[in-house]
Amino acid sequence: MKTIKIFATLLFISQISFGQDFSKKIDSIIQDNYTKNPDVGISVGFIHNNKEFYTSYGKLSKESKVDIDKNSIFEIASITKILTGNMIAQASLENKLKLDDYIDSYLPKQYVLQKNLQNKIKISDLASHQSGLPDYDFVKLLENNPQQPMDSVTEQSLAKIINDCKDLIDYGKFRYSNTSFTLLGQILEKIYGKTYDEIIREKILIPTKMNRTLTKNFDVKNKTTGYNPKGGIQEFFNWNVTAPAGLIKSNASDMVKYMKTLLDKGNTISNAGLISEKIYFKDEKRELGLGFNINTTDGDTIYLKTGDSLGQSSIICYNRAKNWGIIILLTNKISK
Repeated sequence: MKTIKIFATLLFISQISFGQDFSKKIDSIIQDNYTKNPDVGISVGFIHNNKEFYTSYGKLSKESKVDIDKNSIFEIASITKILTGNMIAQASLENKLKLDDYIDSYLPKQYVLQKNLQNKIKISDLASHQSGLPDYDFVKLLENNPQQPMDSVTEQSLAKIINDCKDLIDYGKFRYSNTSFTLLGQILEKIYGKTYDEIIREKILIPTKMNRTLTKNFDVKNKTTGYNPKGGIQEFFNWNVTAPAGLIKSNASDMVKYMKTLLDKGNTISNAGLISEKIYFKDEKRELGLGFNINTTDGDTIYLKTGDSLGQSSIICYNRAKNWGIIILLTNKISK
C-alpha cells in the first residue's frame, strides 16, 4: 500500500528527535498524511523509554460514527511473523530446538521431503525467507475466494506443495514465503504438543498482557473495516493453518505492550528478541533476522516489519539502542 511506504520513509528520514515535543512531531507527521489521505483510518502507538504516546484518525468504517482509537482492532497481517519468530527463538532458549537444526525431524508426519532435499533446510532458513521451498499461489487463491482466500489452504494441500517439491531452485536466496512461517508454526506445535493458538497465548499474549489481541474469535464492536482494491468491504481473514504467517488481530495499545516487553531486559521475550535480531540472511539489498528486516545506517540499527492484508496495512519498527518503537495500523482507502 502506497501510504505505508510514505510512513516508513518519513520515519527513517526524520529519525525522530526525542525532545520534549517528540509526540507532537509524530502526531504532526500522522496528521499531515491523514489530511492527504482522509479516507484511510489510522492508529499509531509509540514508546520511548517506557513513555507511551498514541494518536489516531478516522472512523471504524465509512458507516460508523465511532472514532478509531488505540484499542481499535486491525489485522496486523504479516507482523504476526515477528511473533512467530520470537517464539522460535524462545524454543531455542528452552533447548527445544536449535536454529541451525534441519527441519526434517521437526515437521509433522504428513511431510515427507524428497530425498535430495533432506537434511538441507535449517529452521533459521525458514524464518529468514531463504528455504527455497515453494509458496502457495495467492493470486489463484484470491481468484477462487476473494473474501477468504486463505480458507483454501489446508494441512493436506500444504503438505502436497512441500512433498511434491523436487528442487530448491533458489535455496540461500531471498524469496518471501508465507509457507515457511506456516511450517514454523507447525514445528512449534509439534515440539510443545499444543496448538499455535495455545502457544502464542502462553509465550506472548499472557506475559505481555496483550488482552485485546485476537486469534480465532474477532467478532468485536471496536473492529475496523478495511476496503479491497475494488472498493468493497474486505473481511478479516479467518483463522486457519496459515495463522503463524499472518492472521493475528491486534491494536496499537497491545502492540506497544509487546514492544515494551521486547525492549526491556531480563525477560524471556526480550532475550528471545536478541536472538531474533541476529543477521541470518544478507545480500546487497537486505539483512534479515527471524521474521523482520534489519536496517543499519551509521551504526544505528532499526528492526522493521510490514503487514498487508487485502483491506489493511501495518508497520512496526523499533530501535533497541535508543529504546523506542512504533506501530502504525491502517485501513485501506474507504470506498466512496
